[in-house]
Amino acid sequence: MHEPLHPATWKRASGYSNGIMARGRMIFTGGLVGWDADQVFQTDDFAGQVRQVLENIVVVLAEGGAGPQHLVRLTWYVTDKHEYLAALRAVGAAYREVIGRHYPAMALVQVVALVEDRAKVEIEATAVVPD
Repeated sequence: MHEPLHPATWKRASGYSNGIMARGRMIFTGGLVGWDADQVFQTDDFAGQVRQVLENIVVVLAEGGAGPQHLVRLTWYVTDKHEYLAALRAVGAAYREVIGRHYPAMALVQVVALVEDRAKVEIEATAVVPD
């Protein structure tokens, strides 16, 4: 379905893939934040917001007939990389509970702010559903 791309001479990636090769119908999400279906933030906890964003991604993918296993790329925008790093264990647990052990290509960047003031993380997702 999807083929991870990992140069043989590179150190193994942990928790992400360096690249993914896929063919099929593509689904792109907008930047999703950690609020619920009513656009209300239920927590200001970093890992809690990550969990909600990932759950939101899964719901949007389902609208297109896809699931977490179809993800090929995630781009994370965080307002504080130190808060992200401090919450990494809880973020990893939330990721595995919502997405599973599927690790698409990922990028994470720190930004000055997000449009939603309470948002600590925003994630864009790309999925490919095989033909």
